[in-house]
Amino acid sequence: MLVQRTATSILVLLLLLYAAGCSADSPANPSFPLTVAAAKAELAQMQESPRPASRPIIIIGGYADPGIIVSQLAAKLRRVLADETPIITVAPGWTWTMEDARRRLLDEVEAELARAEQELNIEIDVVAYSMGGLVARRAAMPDEKDQRRLSIVRLMTIATPHRGADWAQLPTLEDRVVDMRAGSAFLCALDECEQGFEVLPYCRLGDWIVGCENAAPPGRTAWWVPNQPLQFGHLDAHKDPRILADIARRLRGEEPFTTLPAADLPR
Repeated sequence: MLVQRTATSILVLLLLLYAAGCSADSPANPSFPLTVAAAKAELAQMQESPRPASRPIIIIGGYADPGIIVSQLAAKLRRVLADETPIITVAPGWTWTMEDARRRLLDEVEAELARAEQELNIEIDVVAYSMGGLVARRAAMPDEKDQRRLSIVRLMTIATPHRGADWAQLPTLEDRVVDMRAGSAFLCALDECEQGFEVLPYCRLGDWIVGCENAAPPGRTAWWVPNQPLQFGHLDAHKDPRILADIARRLRGEEPFTTLPAADLPR
């Protein structure tokens, strides 16, 4: 028994040492040539000289997020944007259906804009994590029962299951999870709707919850970065300094690090 525990401890230690020694910048993405160190330096420089965004920003959280992830995202982006930039955070994670999430998003955004004496139909940019990107796309669609909709100019998504989530194939009775299955009626409706805004998708390799191949709309590839050592590909993607630096540059009206076409996923 002691030998088995010792062997297990050594194996765990070796795995941790291996993970810690792995480079977060390998494999390299030619369409996203930014290292972790360079991204951190860039964010620090942006923090020294904040700039206003060109339009209000909405940050939307993902599945089961009580507001922690969306708050972290907002805090990081506020550091590099001028104080006058309006930022609205919404955490639709604790809802029963995608329609409930859509209503919560529109209700909260409408209320926040009303406080600023602005209307819901003003042009906005959206930064969304995971399921939040799907909720944003749904909220931008016309609806017969609810005429409200978001006027999105750019939708920047981080690890969003645009083509479904790998883990959503597990048995479940929850409607939102069923809607996030590849080929679901919900996802097909999003793809069939003509949406006049730009979708800018990001992902991290090693995302076994969504799958990086699913993190962009059909026919496209997300801008990917390698996972960082001792982190989760999906759950920590919103913290990745490379993704944050590129999004921040876009929001500040600066040239992004990413280029088109997005590089294929590595095998």
